[in-house]
Amino acid sequence: MRTSIVFFALGFSCTLLAQVGINTTNPQQSVHVAGSTSNVRIDGLNESNNTENLGINSTTRVYVDGEGDLVLGSESDNVQMLVDSENYLNNVENPTSLVNQTGTAFGYEIAGYPTDFAGSTFTLTKNAIVEVNYSVSYSLYKTSGASGRIDDQHARIVQTGLYFREVTDPTDPYAGPAVINDLDGIPINGGPWCIDVNASGTVCLETGGLLALNGQFYANNSNRNGEYKNFWNTGTDYVKLPPGTYVALFAAQLAVGNVSGTGAVKMYLGSGADEMQIIAHYYD
Repeated sequence: MRTSIVFFALGFSCTLLAQVGINTTNPQQSVHVAGSTSNVRIDGLNESNNTENLGINSTTRVYVDGEGDLVLGSESDNVQMLVDSENYLNNVENPTSLVNQTGTAFGYEIAGYPTDFAGSTFTLTKNAIVEVNYSVSYSLYKTSGASGRIDDQHARIVQTGLYFREVTDPTDPYAGPAVINDLDGIPINGGPWCIDVNASGTVCLETGGLLALNGQFYANNSNRNGEYKNFWNTGTDYVKLPPGTYVALFAAQLAVGNVSGTGAVKMYLGSGADEMQIIAHYYD
């Protein structure tokens, strides 16, 4: 025979060896707080008493530690800055940053290499929503003529995007496969996208998941005074990724509806200052 003692005071009931109920006489769990507007306050977790509480302007999360205690996660547990580069790409105009004009707008070309792979690769320790922000520079030229400035008055569109590679070999971050699907197995942004084409721009050599797609039109006049440097594209996007080591790379496209007149035109990606931020929002 089990002996039970029940206390009733201010809506509080306690049955020894059973459940504790607050605002209820019929608790359904070991501790049951009833009422549609009820809440639980722990003074040791508030902003005044705990430096890990980030205040009302942030999103401090409550975790259960190894002992089963409720604790506030530190800022690094929730949000982590993985890459913060003020000059992400090498400032060069050579074949490593070259994107050739296409008249059919088929696929993108891989272009622009990070300045420092050691600082450009990043590791996710658990499932995360990854935020990417970038500002990438480019310059435009025609392939012949004294000035090199485009003067055919044809409007062109410059499109840029990011994709991730899994880093399977730290000595060669390019060797890993391009990430196509997100954590849930869904193709990123409706992909897969063609991120690399052959020299003639007719055959796709590799696919990947493009993020932060953005583009702008470039138009010019006929007096050969059109601008050709100091252009930028910017982009922001989010993707869910599993734990692993990754590197963010660029793919770009230079398209025109009419290829007559000036003829071939080329673009160099990352010829000026570029910025990149990659932020992990951990949720598991």
